[in-house]
Amino acid sequence: MDPEAFKSKMTDLNFGNVMAAAARDYQKELLVQGKAQASTTTNEEVDLDDLMDDPELEKLHADRIAALKKEAEKRQALKKQGHGEYREISEGDFLSEVTGGEKVICHFYHREFYRCKIMDKHLKSLALRHIETKFIKLDAENAPFFVTKLGVQMLPCVIMFRKGVAVDRVVGFQDLGAKDDFTTRTLERLLIKKGIIDEKKYEDEDGNVDGESRRSVRSSVNYDSDSD
Repeated sequence: MDPEAFKSKMTDLNFGNVMAAAARDYQKELLVQGKAQASTTTNEEVDLDDLMDDPELEKLHADRIAALKKEAEKRQALKKQGHGEYREISEGDFLSEVTGGEKVICHFYHREFYRCKIMDKHLKSLALRHIETKFIKLDAENAPFFVTKLGVQMLPCVIMFRKGVAVDRVVGFQDLGAKDDFTTRTLERLLIKKGIIDEKKYEDEDGNVDGESRRSVRSSVNYDSDSD
């Protein structure tokens, strides 16, 4: 078995086990509290042995385990489709990549453009966090057909696809405060608003990537376009 695949599998299993244990302990605590309150009124004692055999608790436990297992299987299936990482693709792979997923984000970039490198950094971070969406990048210089077909005229250009159809885009940094030092969280909020990634809870409201230098570089490129 591939070492990385094995590591990923063990991580998912470990996550499921930890969450299952936590869910079981939490449900036990709720039931103990509920029965303890009832016993205060009726002067009855809570029997922990009876609690362990409580069919309601067992059903909650079984349902939670089934949900965690289903989620782990879904994550594995998405990873096999290229989710969970930020990958570079070729023009020849473009159609299969964007049509092979429910939600796909593709960054058309130029290797020498500073702002494209900033966008790369943020998208790489978000790809790890939002496994529900596929994150890919395509060198605009090596993809003239799709650059023309999609009307890409300025870089960085992040195009969003749903079931293979382009539904929205982010061009340059205008929607990100028109500055180079925007945070990953700023980009994340924009993509959530556009419906291409899901909202998730943050421990750090400012996000985990910030502090980019304030050097401003115009990163634009014009192409002759005969897009529909």
